[in-house]
Amino acid sequence: MAPSAIELVAPLEYRNGLALENLSDDIDAVNVLKARMQRESGMLDKSDFDSEKDKSKFRQYEDACDRVKNFYREQHEKQTVAYNLKARNDFKFKARARMSIWQAMEKLNTLIDESDPDTSLSQIEHLLQSAEAIRRDGKPRWMQLTGLIHDLGKLLFFYGAEGQWDVVGDTFPVGCAFDQRIIYPDTFNGNPDNDHPIYGTKYGIYAPACGLDNIMLSWGHDEYLYHVVKDQSTLPPEALAMIRYHSFYPWHNGGAYMEFMNEHDWKMLEAVKAFNPYDLYSKSDDIPSIELLKPYYLELIDEFFPKKILDW
Repeated sequence: MAPSAIELVAPLEYRNGLALENLSDDIDAVNVLKARMQRESGMLDKSDFDSEKDKSKFRQYEDACDRVKNFYREQHEKQTVAYNLKARNDFKFKARARMSIWQAMEKLNTLIDESDPDTSLSQIEHLLQSAEAIRRDGKPRWMQLTGLIHDLGKLLFFYGAEGQWDVVGDTFPVGCAFDQRIIYPDTFNGNPDNDHPIYGTKYGIYAPACGLDNIMLSWGHDEYLYHVVKDQSTLPPEALAMIRYHSFYPWHNGGAYMEFMNEHDWKMLEAVKAFNPYDLYSKSDDIPSIELLKPYYLELIDEFFPKKILDW
């Protein structure tokens, strides 16, 4: 006997449960999209603060002083696969310090970046310059905070760094060929990985489209702060990309290493490019007042860092 029409239809309680589950999934999808739209609102708008600046005066490495040139020679000779593996192991297993974001900014204030040809200001002044430029352009609050903290990884200088060469400067992948679009490319001739039978090849230890999350970038303040912040803040993926890649100039400015990118990386590249002007061109702005701005940024820090004291 053939089943009745009623028997061919799922029980009412099952259908109600399935509909509820589908509705819940739809709501989750809408919420994810809404959150993304909120965090991206205004992020990709062209920056206004730098519209009248002469950008040809920035990153003039050919005319840089010997301090900058000597720094990059040392960095390029010492950033090897072996060193990077050791640095990441040390980060994972060695305790450094516990302090708040603002305490970290104050501690960093004594450091002058030897790799930077554009400024001799203290680090806290540069951080506030970046954050204030982002704020004046009406960018999202999370992006303002990213501007404030993006260089805090330079604290690494005080916690076991071998010099400034493993803290500051432009970053680049190790474990594959050094691209000619890296600043001072000839100085890699002294790096033992340069002619390595694997590390010296185009793809090296990686695969095409493997994703930048799987690429080992030269160890320094970008990588360090990225690992500190990603598990101790509520900052969105775009902010984490701005922190990790803001010194990766061969990539976001020179177009190098595109062969390693996946779909997620293309979205993050837009975010990094949107952030870059505030890091680079704010260095010529007036010196900000730390005490006047402190209350605003303390509130911003609390919004995205649930823990007052971070593990560094």
